[in-house]
Amino acid sequence: MSNENTADYSFALTQNNKEFREPEGIDLLLRTQPFYEWQSARSQLGLWPYSRALYSAPQTSTSICDARGIPASGINLASQDYLSLATNDSVKEAAIATIRDYGVHSAGSAAVLGNTDISLRLESALAEFLEMEHVTLYPTGWAAGYGAIRGLVRANDYIVMDELSHTCLQEGALASTKNISAFRHLDVDHAASLLARIRKQDTKNAIMLVTEGLFSMDSDTPDVAKFQAICHEYQATLLLDVAHDLGAMGPGGQGAIGLQNMLGKVDIVMGSFSKTFASNGGFVASRLPAVKQYLKIFSPPQTFSNALSPSQAATVLQALNIITSPLGETLRKQLMDNILMLRNQLKNRGLSALGEPSPIVPIVITGHKTYQSEENARLAARLLPDLGVLANIAEFPAVPQGLARFRLQVMAAHTPDMMSLAAAKLAQAIMLIDGESNDNI
Repeated sequence: MSNENTADYSFALTQNNKEFREPEGIDLLLRTQPFYEWQSARSQLGLWPYSRALYSAPQTSTSICDARGIPASGINLASQDYLSLATNDSVKEAAIATIRDYGVHSAGSAAVLGNTDISLRLESALAEFLEMEHVTLYPTGWAAGYGAIRGLVRANDYIVMDELSHTCLQEGALASTKNISAFRHLDVDHAASLLARIRKQDTKNAIMLVTEGLFSMDSDTPDVAKFQAICHEYQATLLLDVAHDLGAMGPGGQGAIGLQNMLGKVDIVMGSFSKTFASNGGFVASRLPAVKQYLKIFSPPQTFSNALSPSQAATVLQALNIITSPLGETLRKQLMDNILMLRNQLKNRGLSALGEPSPIVPIVITGHKTYQSEENARLAARLLPDLGVLANIAEFPAVPQGLARFRLQVMAAHTPDMMSLAAAKLAQAIMLIDGESNDNI
């Protein structure tokens, strides 16, 4: 290997997104160049795991093309289709039939004429499912998280949020107020101390406490009842993001709030349709009609974005019909069986998954011999497609620096053999990192 290639390889492996996050310089466009040079170096060496494209449906085995245009295929642990509804025949037919009747576009914001009778039925069905009287739909889950906070919180208010809250929630907070405090992950006592401190100095302005039903990088869950209780104690409002657990977990698919007997008891519930409901879109649910109507006017992504298309609303509605049916229970059991199988197979190979059993199985890639966490994750991710497994890695800023990981995403339609083989191939990829030099990677 030439010195130039060795330098390129070192540059691609050792740099980190954090180093490019705050560019400096007078020219907004040209200052993106250093990041592009690093991204290009990673891409040319097969170390850029993003910007891949599906060449077939996101089923349990699928075909992709990477950023270089190189094809690959294998067991798919990279798609968030937890109940395998994206290719369900009845869900597809609901979308196709709706396109015939309504066209492909909603042609307006939900604040004007973007809704259809299908989206109104979806709002009602979700309200019944969540035991929350009022649901507002959003064009994406990201928009729902951002919009719920931006729509309700004002400059003099306060936000107390889990330090690992999703980016849409963090960005909504940053756009709403400077009064933001982060509590240690899942730590109710720390959150309560922050609420107490705020209330001691301010009894006039509002506080929103933000957490999630299932954290997607760690596969863990808060004690929802305790968080709601401290909100009542300090006159705060709880917002719970159920993007990853709703539909795929809990009795009747009602996620963490169902598992913890908190249906209808949380102040605000927001979620995404893109994980289990086979569509883009999101929602915010509350018990007050005033909240719904206020968000319709003062939540920017709801007011100034195009509404869900009719086919998207129909897709979600049919997915919800399945989720709440006996078939939904069967799919959730199949999903959990696959989750436990994968976690056990990984453990048998010396790889421990983080958190609790959920559709997300995170595997932190630690430093081995020559390389650090991010470097190992990039190397293993490059090897996996050749071994017949497709998986996503997460590195900074999605996770803290030094804690890069694979975020494996399980589907109901996976088979036990697939789970066993995927675990073996992941372990093989990680073992190969230590055995390879720069000359033969």
